[in-house]
Amino acid sequence: MQKKKVLIVIESLVCAGAEKSLISFLSTLDYNRFEVDLQLFKYGGEFEQFLPKEVRLLPPFEYTQFIEKNVIQQFLTLDIPKLKARWGYSMAIRQGQTFHVDKARLYWTHIAPCLPIPEKKYDVAIGYAQGLPTFYVAEKVNASIKMSWVNVSYRLTGINKEFQEKFYAHMDHIVTVSDSAYTVFQEVYPQFASKMLVIWDMLDATFIDKLSKVPTETSMSNQVPCLLTIARLNKPQKGYDISLEACKILKERGIAFKWYAIGRGPYKEEMEQFIEANHLQDTFILLGTTSNPYPYIKDCTLYVQTSRHEGYGLSIAEARILNRPVVTTEFDAVYNQMVPEKNGLVVKQDPVAVADAIERLLKDKELYNSIIAYQQQEKKGNQEEIEKFYQLIEA
Repeated sequence: MQKKKVLIVIESLVCAGAEKSLISFLSTLDYNRFEVDLQLFKYGGEFEQFLPKEVRLLPPFEYTQFIEKNVIQQFLTLDIPKLKARWGYSMAIRQGQTFHVDKARLYWTHIAPCLPIPEKKYDVAIGYAQGLPTFYVAEKVNASIKMSWVNVSYRLTGINKEFQEKFYAHMDHIVTVSDSAYTVFQEVYPQFASKMLVIWDMLDATFIDKLSKVPTETSMSNQVPCLLTIARLNKPQKGYDISLEACKILKERGIAFKWYAIGRGPYKEEMEQFIEANHLQDTFILLGTTSNPYPYIKDCTLYVQTSRHEGYGLSIAEARILNRPVVTTEFDAVYNQMVPEKNGLVVKQDPVAVADAIERLLKDKELYNSIIAYQQQEKKGNQEEIEKFYQLIEA
Protein backbone atom coordinates (compact mmCIF):
# COMPACT_ATOMS: atom_id res chain seq x y z
CA MET A 1 0.00 0.00 0.00
CA GLN A 2 1.38 3.38 -1.00
CA LYS A 3 1.81 5.78 1.89
CA LYS A 4 -0.24 8.96 1.93
CA LYS A 5 1.84 12.14 1.81
CA VAL A 6 0.94 14.42 4.71
CA LEU A 7 2.09 17.97 5.42
CA ILE A 8 1.56 19.43 8.89
CA VAL A 9 2.12 23.13 9.55
CA ILE A 10 2.45 24.79 12.96
CA GLU A 11 4.15 28.03 14.01
CA SER A 12 6.78 26.39 16.25
CA LEU A 13 7.33 23.62 18.77
CA VAL A 14 7.77 25.77 21.86
CA CYS A 15 6.43 24.56 25.20
CA ALA A 16 2.70 25.24 24.82
CA GLY A 17 -0.62 23.42 24.55
CA ALA A 18 -1.13 23.05 20.79
CA GLU A 19 2.50 22.07 20.41
CA LYS A 20 2.22 19.35 23.07
CA SER A 21 -0.95 18.15 21.39
CA LEU A 22 0.85 17.88 18.05
CA ILE A 23 3.67 15.82 19.57
CA SER A 24 1.09 13.39 20.97
CA PHE A 25 -0.69 13.29 17.61
CA LEU A 26 2.56 12.54 15.78
CA SER A 27 3.54 9.92 18.36
CA THR A 28 0.25 8.12 17.71
CA LEU A 29 0.26 8.11 13.89
CA ASP A 30 0.80 4.85 12.00
CA TYR A 31 3.87 5.53 9.87
CA ASN A 32 3.26 2.41 7.81
CA ARG A 33 0.41 4.41 6.30
CA PHE A 34 1.76 7.96 6.23
CA GLU A 35 4.81 9.88 5.07
CA VAL A 36 4.85 13.07 7.14
CA ASP A 37 6.54 16.42 6.50
CA LEU A 38 6.45 19.15 9.16
CA GLN A 39 6.80 22.84 8.37
CA LEU A 40 7.50 25.45 11.08
CA PHE A 41 7.60 29.23 10.97
CA LYS A 42 10.09 29.36 13.85
CA TYR A 43 12.66 26.75 14.86
CA GLY A 44 14.40 25.77 18.09
CA GLY A 45 11.34 25.05 20.27
CA GLU A 46 11.67 22.81 23.32
CA PHE A 47 9.48 20.06 21.86
CA GLU A 48 11.47 19.51 18.67
CA GLN A 49 13.49 16.86 20.49
CA PHE A 50 10.34 14.75 20.90
CA LEU A 51 9.52 14.52 17.20
CA PRO A 52 9.21 10.89 16.07
CA LYS A 53 12.14 9.89 13.87
CA GLU A 54 9.76 9.18 10.99
CA VAL A 55 8.74 12.86 10.73
CA ARG A 56 10.71 14.91 8.20
CA LEU A 57 11.29 18.42 9.56
CA LEU A 58 11.37 20.71 6.53
CA PRO A 59 14.01 23.45 6.29
CA PRO A 60 13.13 27.00 7.32
CA PHE A 61 11.55 29.39 4.85
CA GLU A 62 14.01 31.86 3.34
CA TYR A 63 12.05 34.60 5.09
CA THR A 64 12.47 32.80 8.44
CA GLN A 65 16.23 32.78 7.90
CA PHE A 66 16.15 36.44 6.83
CA ILE A 67 14.25 37.61 9.90
CA GLU A 68 16.71 35.88 12.23
CA LYS A 69 19.50 38.17 10.98
CA ASN A 70 20.16 41.44 12.80
CA VAL A 71 18.94 44.68 11.19
CA ILE A 72 22.27 45.52 9.54
CA GLN A 73 22.58 42.04 8.05
CA GLN A 74 19.01 42.30 6.75
CA PHE A 75 19.83 45.55 4.94
CA LEU A 76 23.03 44.11 3.53
CA THR A 77 21.04 41.36 1.78
CA LEU A 78 19.59 44.09 -0.49
CA ASP A 79 16.49 41.87 -0.69
CA ILE A 80 13.91 44.59 -1.29
CA PRO A 81 10.75 42.41 -1.15
CA LYS A 82 11.76 40.92 2.22
CA LEU A 83 12.88 44.29 3.63
CA LYS A 84 9.63 45.89 2.54
CA ALA A 85 7.59 43.04 4.06
CA ARG A 86 9.54 43.06 7.34
CA TRP A 87 9.26 46.81 7.88
CA GLY A 88 5.65 46.97 6.72
CA TYR A 89 4.68 44.33 9.30
CA SER A 90 6.80 45.99 11.99
CA MET A 91 5.14 49.36 11.43
CA ALA A 92 1.67 47.80 11.35
CA ILE A 93 1.94 46.09 14.75
CA ARG A 94 3.24 49.29 16.30
CA GLN A 95 -0.16 50.81 15.72
CA GLY A 96 -1.42 49.07 18.85
CA GLN A 97 -2.47 45.80 17.19
CA THR A 98 -0.90 43.49 19.76
CA PHE A 99 -3.37 40.60 20.09
CA HIS A 100 -2.21 37.36 18.49
CA VAL A 101 -5.17 37.25 16.13
CA ASP A 102 -4.34 40.77 14.87
CA LYS A 103 -0.64 39.94 14.52
CA ALA A 104 -1.50 36.87 12.44
CA ARG A 105 -3.66 38.94 10.09
CA LEU A 106 -1.01 41.65 9.72
CA TYR A 107 1.80 39.12 9.30
CA TRP A 108 -0.05 37.37 6.50
CA THR A 109 -0.99 40.65 4.82
CA HIS A 110 2.65 41.80 4.67
CA ILE A 111 4.70 38.59 4.68
CA ALA A 112 2.68 36.09 2.61
CA PRO A 113 4.20 37.21 -0.73
CA CYS A 114 7.63 36.20 0.62
CA LEU A 115 6.54 32.66 1.50
CA PRO A 116 6.99 29.92 -1.12
CA ILE A 117 4.50 27.57 -2.69
CA PRO A 118 5.78 24.03 -2.01
CA GLU A 119 6.67 22.04 -5.12
CA LYS A 120 5.44 18.80 -3.58
CA LYS A 121 1.79 17.83 -3.89
CA TYR A 122 0.31 16.29 -0.74
CA ASP A 123 -2.58 13.94 -0.15
CA VAL A 124 -3.36 15.74 3.12
CA ALA A 125 -2.27 19.15 4.43
CA ILE A 126 -3.05 20.21 8.00
CA GLY A 127 -2.83 23.65 9.55
CA TYR A 128 -2.38 22.47 13.13
CA ALA A 129 -3.55 25.73 14.71
CA GLN A 130 -5.62 28.75 13.83
CA GLY A 131 -3.83 31.72 12.27
CA LEU A 132 -0.64 31.36 10.22
CA PRO A 133 -0.65 27.54 9.83
CA THR A 134 -4.20 27.64 8.49
CA PHE A 135 -3.47 30.61 6.22
CA TYR A 136 -0.43 28.85 4.75
CA VAL A 137 -2.25 25.58 4.07
CA ALA A 138 -5.21 27.41 2.55
CA GLU A 139 -3.30 29.65 0.13
CA LYS A 140 0.10 28.08 -0.49
CA VAL A 141 -0.19 24.29 -0.35
CA ASN A 142 -1.34 21.96 -3.12
CA ALA A 143 -3.19 19.10 -1.39
CA SER A 144 -6.11 16.82 -2.14
CA ILE A 145 -7.50 17.27 1.37
CA LYS A 146 -6.98 20.38 3.49
CA MET A 147 -7.67 20.43 7.23
CA SER A 148 -7.46 23.07 9.94
CA TRP A 149 -7.17 22.42 13.68
CA VAL A 150 -8.83 24.92 16.02
CA ASN A 151 -7.15 24.56 19.42
CA VAL A 152 -8.95 27.37 21.28
CA SER A 153 -12.42 28.82 21.69
CA TYR A 154 -11.98 31.03 18.65
CA ARG A 155 -14.23 34.07 19.10
CA LEU A 156 -13.51 36.04 15.94
CA THR A 157 -15.26 39.34 15.36
CA GLY A 158 -15.06 42.33 13.05
CA ILE A 159 -12.14 42.60 10.66
CA ASN A 160 -10.53 39.36 11.86
CA LYS A 161 -13.72 37.37 11.29
CA GLU A 162 -14.06 38.80 7.80
CA PHE A 163 -10.36 38.29 7.01
CA GLN A 164 -10.20 34.66 8.09
CA GLU A 165 -13.42 33.47 6.46
CA LYS A 166 -11.78 32.96 3.06
CA PHE A 167 -9.09 30.70 4.55
CA TYR A 168 -11.57 28.40 6.27
CA ALA A 169 -13.59 28.29 3.05
CA HIS A 170 -10.61 26.46 1.50
CA MET A 171 -10.73 23.72 4.15
CA ASP A 172 -12.32 20.33 3.58
CA HIS A 173 -12.43 19.64 7.32
CA ILE A 174 -12.26 21.91 10.37
CA VAL A 175 -11.28 20.09 13.56
CA THR A 176 -11.96 21.52 17.01
CA VAL A 177 -10.47 20.00 20.15
CA SER A 178 -13.57 20.13 22.37
CA ASP A 179 -17.35 20.41 22.20
CA SER A 180 -17.26 23.99 23.49
CA ALA A 181 -14.63 25.02 20.92
CA TYR A 182 -16.90 23.47 18.29
CA THR A 183 -19.88 25.48 19.52
CA VAL A 184 -17.97 28.75 19.56
CA PHE A 185 -16.54 28.27 16.07
CA GLN A 186 -19.92 27.25 14.68
CA GLU A 187 -21.42 30.45 16.10
CA VAL A 188 -18.73 32.49 14.34
CA TYR A 189 -18.98 30.64 11.00
CA PRO A 190 -22.29 28.74 10.82
CA GLN A 191 -21.77 28.27 7.07
CA PHE A 192 -18.93 25.83 7.78
CA ALA A 193 -20.89 23.55 10.14
CA SER A 194 -21.08 20.70 7.61
CA LYS A 195 -17.30 20.27 7.56
CA MET A 196 -16.68 20.61 11.29
CA LEU A 197 -16.01 17.85 13.80
CA VAL A 198 -14.41 17.29 17.20
CA ILE A 199 -11.15 15.37 17.66
CA TRP A 200 -10.02 15.68 21.25
CA ASP A 201 -6.43 16.68 21.99
CA MET A 202 -4.63 13.36 22.00
CA LEU A 203 -3.01 12.24 25.24
CA ASP A 204 -0.51 9.40 25.44
CA ALA A 205 -0.66 8.39 29.10
CA THR A 206 2.29 6.00 28.83
CA PHE A 207 4.50 8.71 27.29
CA ILE A 208 3.49 11.24 29.98
CA ASP A 209 4.10 8.78 32.81
CA LYS A 210 7.53 7.89 31.39
CA LEU A 211 8.62 11.53 31.11
CA SER A 212 7.31 12.32 34.60
CA LYS A 213 10.04 10.10 36.06
CA VAL A 214 12.94 11.98 34.43
CA PRO A 215 14.97 14.05 36.97
CA THR A 216 14.66 17.85 36.66
CA GLU A 217 17.33 20.54 36.87
CA THR A 218 15.22 22.68 39.20
CA SER A 219 13.32 21.00 42.02
CA MET A 220 10.28 22.26 43.87
CA SER A 221 10.25 22.66 47.62
CA ASN A 222 9.61 19.59 49.76
CA GLN A 223 9.09 21.68 52.90
CA VAL A 224 5.68 23.17 52.08
CA PRO A 225 2.78 22.32 49.72
CA CYS A 226 3.59 23.19 46.11
CA LEU A 227 1.10 24.62 43.63
CA LEU A 228 1.82 24.46 39.90
CA THR A 229 0.46 26.29 36.86
CA ILE A 230 1.60 25.57 33.30
CA ALA A 231 0.52 28.20 30.78
CA ARG A 232 1.78 30.97 28.57
CA LEU A 233 2.43 34.08 30.66
CA ASN A 234 -0.66 35.86 29.44
CA LYS A 235 -3.37 37.85 31.21
CA PRO A 236 -6.46 37.93 28.93
CA GLN A 237 -6.64 34.17 28.25
CA LYS A 238 -4.58 32.42 30.92
CA GLY A 239 -5.65 34.68 33.81
CA TYR A 240 -2.30 34.96 35.58
CA ASP A 241 -3.57 38.16 37.22
CA ILE A 242 -6.10 35.92 39.03
CA SER A 243 -3.28 33.57 40.08
CA LEU A 244 -1.18 36.41 41.48
CA GLU A 245 -4.05 37.93 43.44
CA ALA A 246 -5.00 34.50 44.80
CA CYS A 247 -1.39 33.94 45.84
CA LYS A 248 -1.35 37.27 47.67
CA ILE A 249 -4.61 36.40 49.47
CA LEU A 250 -3.30 33.00 50.58
CA LYS A 251 -0.08 34.51 51.89
CA GLU A 252 -2.04 37.15 53.83
CA ARG A 253 -4.05 34.31 55.40
CA GLY A 254 -0.82 32.77 56.68
CA ILE A 255 -1.02 29.65 54.49
CA ALA A 256 2.36 27.96 53.96
CA PHE A 257 2.92 27.13 50.27
CA LYS A 258 4.93 27.87 47.15
CA TRP A 259 3.34 28.49 43.75
CA TYR A 260 5.40 27.64 40.66
CA ALA A 261 4.60 28.75 37.11
CA ILE A 262 6.01 27.19 33.93
CA GLY A 263 5.72 29.28 30.78
CA ARG A 264 6.85 32.41 29.02
CA GLY A 265 5.00 35.27 27.42
CA PRO A 266 4.23 38.98 27.23
CA TYR A 267 2.86 39.30 30.77
CA LYS A 268 6.16 38.33 32.43
CA GLU A 269 7.39 41.83 33.23
CA GLU A 270 4.10 42.88 34.82
CA MET A 271 4.06 39.64 36.80
CA GLU A 272 7.56 40.28 38.11
CA GLN A 273 6.54 43.80 39.13
CA PHE A 274 3.51 42.48 41.01
CA ILE A 275 5.59 39.79 42.70
CA GLU A 276 8.15 42.34 43.88
CA ALA A 277 5.58 44.95 44.97
CA ASN A 278 3.72 42.38 47.06
CA HIS A 279 6.80 40.61 48.46
CA LEU A 280 5.97 37.30 46.78
CA GLN A 281 9.49 36.53 45.52
CA ASP A 282 9.74 33.41 47.69
CA THR A 283 6.12 32.41 47.13
CA PHE A 284 5.25 32.84 43.42
CA ILE A 285 8.16 31.47 41.43
CA LEU A 286 8.56 31.74 37.65
CA LEU A 287 10.44 28.71 36.33
CA GLY A 288 10.55 29.74 32.67
CA THR A 289 9.97 26.98 30.13
CA THR A 290 10.98 23.35 30.00
CA SER A 291 10.67 20.66 27.38
CA ASN A 292 9.45 18.26 30.06
CA PRO A 293 6.94 19.70 32.55
CA TYR A 294 5.71 16.30 33.68
CA PRO A 295 8.08 15.74 36.65
CA TYR A 296 6.85 19.05 38.06
CA ILE A 297 3.23 17.95 37.69
CA LYS A 298 4.03 14.61 39.33
CA ASP A 299 5.71 16.32 42.31
CA CYS A 300 3.24 19.16 42.92
CA THR A 301 0.61 19.11 45.64
CA LEU A 302 -2.07 20.81 43.53
CA TYR A 303 -2.35 21.77 39.90
CA VAL A 304 -4.00 25.20 39.48
CA GLN A 305 -5.38 26.71 36.25
CA THR A 306 -6.87 30.22 36.30
CA SER A 307 -7.75 30.56 32.61
CA ARG A 308 -10.53 32.74 31.27
CA HIS A 309 -10.65 30.83 27.97
CA GLU A 310 -9.39 27.41 26.84
CA GLY A 311 -10.17 25.23 23.85
CA TYR A 312 -9.75 22.15 26.02
CA GLY A 313 -7.30 22.56 28.91
CA LEU A 314 -4.50 20.15 28.04
CA SER A 315 -2.40 20.75 31.17
CA ILE A 316 -5.40 19.91 33.35
CA ALA A 317 -5.77 16.62 31.50
CA GLU A 318 -2.08 15.89 32.06
CA ALA A 319 -2.41 16.64 35.77
CA ARG A 320 -5.33 14.21 35.94
CA ILE A 321 -3.28 11.52 34.17
CA LEU A 322 -0.61 11.94 36.88
CA ASN A 323 -3.25 11.92 39.66
CA ARG A 324 -2.77 15.49 40.85
CA PRO A 325 -5.82 17.23 42.35
CA VAL A 326 -6.90 20.24 40.27
CA VAL A 327 -8.24 23.67 41.12
CA THR A 328 -9.47 25.44 37.99
CA THR A 329 -11.56 28.41 37.03
CA GLU A 330 -14.76 27.84 35.09
CA PHE A 331 -13.90 28.42 31.41
CA ASP A 332 -15.68 27.35 28.21
CA ALA A 333 -14.50 23.76 27.96
CA VAL A 334 -13.84 22.96 31.62
CA TYR A 335 -16.69 20.47 32.06
CA ASN A 336 -15.49 18.42 29.11
CA GLN A 337 -13.11 16.83 31.61
CA MET A 338 -13.74 18.19 35.11
CA VAL A 339 -16.17 16.51 37.53
CA PRO A 340 -16.49 19.00 40.41
CA GLU A 341 -15.69 17.61 43.86
CA LYS A 342 -14.55 14.36 42.17
CA ASN A 343 -11.35 15.03 40.19
CA GLY A 344 -10.91 18.60 41.42
CA LEU A 345 -12.63 21.87 42.20
CA VAL A 346 -14.10 24.29 39.65
CA VAL A 347 -14.61 27.89 40.81
CA LYS A 348 -15.52 31.33 39.48
CA GLN A 349 -12.90 33.40 37.68
CA ASP A 350 -12.21 35.27 40.87
CA PRO A 351 -9.05 35.43 43.06
CA VAL A 352 -10.93 34.90 46.31
CA ALA A 353 -12.75 31.86 44.93
CA VAL A 354 -9.45 30.39 43.72
CA ALA A 355 -7.76 31.07 47.06
CA ASP A 356 -10.68 29.52 48.96
CA ALA A 357 -10.54 26.35 46.86
CA ILE A 358 -6.78 26.00 47.27
CA GLU A 359 -7.01 26.51 51.02
CA ARG A 360 -9.85 24.00 51.22
CA LEU A 361 -7.87 21.28 49.43
CA LEU A 362 -4.72 21.96 51.45
CA LYS A 363 -6.64 21.60 54.73
CA ASP A 364 -9.25 18.94 53.90
CA LYS A 365 -7.13 15.79 53.61
CA GLU A 366 -10.17 13.56 53.22
CA LEU A 367 -11.35 15.49 50.15
CA TYR A 368 -7.79 15.70 48.80
CA ASN A 369 -7.30 11.92 49.07
CA SER A 370 -10.72 11.18 47.64
CA ILE A 371 -9.85 13.22 44.53
CA ILE A 372 -6.64 11.25 44.03
CA ALA A 373 -8.55 7.99 44.44
CA TYR A 374 -11.10 9.12 41.84
CA GLN A 375 -8.34 10.16 39.41
CA GLN A 376 -6.61 6.81 39.78
CA GLN A 377 -9.66 5.05 38.38
CA GLU A 378 -10.29 7.59 35.58
CA LYS A 379 -9.59 6.49 32.00
CA LYS A 380 -6.01 7.44 31.10
CA GLY A 381 -5.29 8.83 27.66
CA ASN A 382 -7.40 8.86 24.50
CA GLN A 383 -5.25 7.55 21.67
CA GLU A 384 -8.35 6.09 20.04
CA GLU A 385 -9.15 9.65 18.83
CA ILE A 386 -6.65 9.08 16.01
CA GLU A 387 -9.23 6.78 14.38
CA LYS A 388 -11.39 9.83 13.66
CA PHE A 389 -8.50 11.30 11.67
CA TYR A 390 -8.01 8.07 9.73
CA GLN A 391 -11.70 7.93 8.88
CA LEU A 392 -11.64 11.50 7.56
CA ILE A 393 -8.81 11.05 5.12
CA GLU A 394 -9.69 7.54 4.01
CA ALA A 395 -13.40 8.09 3.45
